[in-house]
Amino acid sequence: MSVPPDREDILAMLASLDGRPAQDVPEMIESMELAWLVHQVEQRYGVRMELDSGQYGRMTTVSGAADVLREVIGMPDEHFRD
Repeated sequence: MSVPPDREDILAMLASLDGRPAQDVPEMIESMELAWLVHQVEQRYGVRMELDSGQYGRMTTVSGAADVLREVIGMPDEHFRD
């Protein structure tokens, strides 16, 4: 089982979208940023995630994204696809 990204990892991934410092990333995550984050996690962990609308809805903040990714990375059979 992989260690899920923590808050600092998420901030760094979001910052890499447009080259800004991680400390300048706001708490709120916009839809394009969320798509980027999911893509980055899939690339970094070598997986394809299957998230439901409730999980996406909880990922509107950095803290929410960290919570969801912690759950998903911890339960691969349920949330990953081949």
